[in-house]
Amino acid sequence: MFKRKAEDTLKNWKENLAPNYAAILEGARRVGKSTIAEEFAKSNYRSYIKIDFANITTEVEDVFKDIASLDRFFLRLQTVSGVTLYKRESVIIFDEIQLYPKVRQAIKYLVADGRYDYIETGSLISIKKNVKDIVIPSEEHKIPVYPMDYEEFMWATGNDTYNSLRDLYTLNKEVGNGTNRKLMKDFRTYMAVGGMPQAVKAYVDGKNFSQIDSVKREIINLYIDDFKKIDSSGLIGKMYKSIPSQLATHKKRYVISQATQKRKVAKDLERLSDLLDSKTVIPCYNTLNPSITLSLTKDEDTFKLYLSDVGLFTTMLFDSEPKTGENIYSKLLGDKLPADLGYLYENMVAQIMRATGRELYYHTWNKEGSTHSYEIDFLIQSGKKIVPIEVKSSSRKTHESIDAFSQKYAKFISHAFLLSQKDVAQEDNLLFKPVWMLPFILEKV
Repeated sequence: MFKRKAEDTLKNWKENLAPNYAAILEGARRVGKSTIAEEFAKSNYRSYIKIDFANITTEVEDVFKDIASLDRFFLRLQTVSGVTLYKRESVIIFDEIQLYPKVRQAIKYLVADGRYDYIETGSLISIKKNVKDIVIPSEEHKIPVYPMDYEEFMWATGNDTYNSLRDLYTLNKEVGNGTNRKLMKDFRTYMAVGGMPQAVKAYVDGKNFSQIDSVKREIINLYIDDFKKIDSSGLIGKMYKSIPSQLATHKKRYVISQATQKRKVAKDLERLSDLLDSKTVIPCYNTLNPSITLSLTKDEDTFKLYLSDVGLFTTMLFDSEPKTGENIYSKLLGDKLPADLGYLYENMVAQIMRATGRELYYHTWNKEGSTHSYEIDFLIQSGKKIVPIEVKSSSRKTHESIDAFSQKYAKFISHAFLLSQKDVAQEDNLLFKPVWMLPFILEKV
């Protein structure tokens, strides 16, 4: 079992919100929700019962047909599970609860009863089809679960230098080319593996990158199958799989019709909503006027999409082959791929930012006297100030957009950052940082 930050969030829920609220772990399939819930239950309760609604026996299913009498319900549940529950010392885990919406509706009454704590987990959990016939309980404390972040990845791989990396950032000095190259290679390893626990486990177990890639392809195929269950046309899957190619062509926004190869119809907006609800993607919205609070000028119709896990993104970059060979990964780790992979680093930045709970924004505007546009990859609200971030995979010599933005919105800017693979530097008010420093930048802003 890998150490996960969501367990700390669950501990805070247990100490401060239970028994008045059930905890609900929300996230994409295979990000580790079920494991987190069960490991937390083992460590923090005298006993627990886990009900997996994706693999429920007829005997257990029959218990849930009648929850009207809670005394009887709890006795039957203990009998069929063989586990004794203790008042205020036990927790019941409802795994994949979206498959039994009536049980989710009953959370209101189970919480009000107060005997035990409850943790729910589920994928595609807010999809309208799963909850249209029930009253969503207000007694749920939502806890987002993301793919493993870089710190969690370092914990899993036995690398205990994360605090040293933070100290290097705090110094605000060059770390040295040799040291930075080594740290960037470590970071590219994370980009290649990603944060899906199954892929991380394969890496920790010594599997080669072809084998790790196969694990990631299985997860991608699982997502595509899930999307077909929601919409049999297969178009949600096409929308999902088009994300890397749309980013690679430097489009200013995500274009649904390019993904579906059909003219956009009203149904596509529902498909997009389902895709967003699946938590497999990260939306980044165009903000029309950054001089005002970013969210107030968010354009809901102009957005980019990133994958929730950079490891899956890396696999999808090379999706034309039935499997991605060791040679490709070797070149990626050595930064020797011939293509400009700025969009891969953009996805990495989006994932890191989203894992902090932030909503993502970018900004684009026309160049005066030109058919081209300026674009700022990401914007962060920092109090009343904004922080523009530009992302490059290699050379950082040219940075026209962030220079123009910094001039146009000078009085609203706190700091301006250009992230790349290069060492720390500064030009006027523009701060150059290696991309591995982003988590520490976000801690400060």
